Amino acid sequence: MARDDQGIVGTGQFHPAWAPHQLHRADVAKLIVHRRGRQQGIGRALMHALEARARSGGFTLLTLDAKRGEVAEKLYRKMGWTYVGVIPGYALNADGSGPSDTVIFYKNLRRAAELTLSE
Repeated sequence: MARDDQGIVGTGQFHPAWAPHQLHRADVAKLIVHRRGRQQGIGRALMHALEARARSGGFTLLTLDAKRGEVAEKLYRKMGWTYVGVIPGYALNADGSGPSDTVIFYKNLRRAAELTLSE
């Protein structure tokens, strides 16, 4: 969670995979930054914290989805997440304007840690 002088400005969470053969994996369920906190590096800081927490919990693979064309998609690409593909019409828009496409990403935390150590 991220706070500013007005209160909570961002939050992020991940959920461990439920299947017994996927104990190494978790899904990033939400990364949300309030409008007043955008363009300040809060999303990046929250994602770094999520990744570190996942690593310390023994997870080696994270997955997530993001609305196609939004700021979050650009952030994940810049942070080294691997693009998998697009699912058309995956989620309904909050404003009721119909379905939107989602972009699927993953990050191999073991590989990312190796790259960081070798740099």
